[in-house]
Amino acid sequence: MERLSLRVQWFLLLSVSLLLGCLLQYFHVPAALLLGPMIVGVVMGLTGATLRIDKRLFILAQAILGCMIAQSLSPSILTPLITDWPVVLAVLLLTLAASGLSGFLLVRFSDLPGATGAWGSSPGGASAMVAMAGEYGADARLVAFMQYLRVLFVATAAAIVARIGLGDSAQSATPLLWFPPLDQRFAATLAIALGGAWLGQRFRIPSGALLLPALFGATLHASGTLSLQVPEWLLALAYALIGWSVGLRFTKPIFRLALRTLPQMVLSIIGLMLLCGAMAWMLTQLLHVDLLTAYLATSPGGLDTVAIIAAGSRVDIAFVMAMQTLRLFTILLTGPALARFISRYAHA
Repeated sequence: MERLSLRVQWFLLLSVSLLLGCLLQYFHVPAALLLGPMIVGVVMGLTGATLRIDKRLFILAQAILGCMIAQSLSPSILTPLITDWPVVLAVLLLTLAASGLSGFLLVRFSDLPGATGAWGSSPGGASAMVAMAGEYGADARLVAFMQYLRVLFVATAAAIVARIGLGDSAQSATPLLWFPPLDQRFAATLAIALGGAWLGQRFRIPSGALLLPALFGATLHASGTLSLQVPEWLLALAYALIGWSVGLRFTKPIFRLALRTLPQMVLSIIGLMLLCGAMAWMLTQLLHVDLLTAYLATSPGGLDTVAIIAAGSRVDIAFVMAMQTLRLFTILLTGPALARFISRYAHA
């Protein structure tokens, strides 16, 4: 693949992603337009493709996704979180315990350095974990591989669970209007996306490119000040950019570097997914949420990929995003201390 020109690689990436995305969409697979490009990116990355997605495009795609999320957020989401705060707090603490146990066992039974195993197994925003890992002595390449390997596993599993949960109702989905007439709402939405993404990068807010447009847009949208417009074609482009960004990170050199500990990594990811699945079942017993909503709310994937799957799965996206965001900030606050603990004791 590396022998092909960049133009040919781009042609293959675009054409095969479009074909696979449409095929998955035809079979009503949730997040088809994310999974298709992601799978193609993984295959091309592992076969030596040299093209990469510009970081600015990835950030812009997250901002567009944030505007899409904003349309589903409202102040009412705070009510269940405040009313049921003991349950929410318990889920957050159990998630921390699950990720800590996963990282501890991974470091104990593999050759990974402690800090690398700790940051690689932290179920927060993948890009935020990779950015912070290098500052605490971890191998950023291996952390990126572990984080995005988990994103790949979680996105695929969540899409399968969502498809099973939707059942035959997926067949009766309302046809999408791909190219609606655009008006001033579209220009305002782009301004919110660009402004939020710039502020998120300027002040180095973890996952700020997604969270700030979501917060700004939700405030304007819920108050009636501005109605956002995010057309389907723009969402599809954002989904593809995020999928390619994740998939193309699976390069041959990093794969060879991780090969010795790959079985332990996979077992660690599956174990963490099972623990989070158990917490999802616990949520359904304690709160008035369906299993699919609870599964996505506790799913240890990237914030952006979980949001895309939730958006196409008819779940309570506001609850999912609230739980995922709370977990992200909790892990950002506790991650350094957890990494130090694992580095110190896991090899003992």
